[in-house]
Amino acid sequence: MPEMLFEVRWPDGSHQTYYSPSLIVREYLEAGHDYPVADFVDRVREAMGIADARVRAKYGMGCSMAPVAVAQIEAAAGGFDGGTVHVERFRT
Repeated sequence: MPEMLFEVRWPDGSHQTYYSPSLIVREYLEAGHDYPVADFVDRVREAMGIADARVRAKYGMGCSMAPVAVAQIEAAAGGFDGGTVHVERFRT
């Protein structure tokens, strides 16, 4: 299953790279776009849920990294009251 990384810039200017076990994240986020923090988190949760289901369907078990990425993003997002997340790029 193709996996990818996606790089974001948080409202405080910090940069972070996150893992996705599937290319599905490209259907929920677009490089070069800004998303309100809450919307970004919702989009990632949905995309990672689908990615995990795809891995489960193909391999018989889910991807342990998908919930880790969601938890990392939720933790980072919790530090912001508003603002936007900029999706910088995707890497495969």
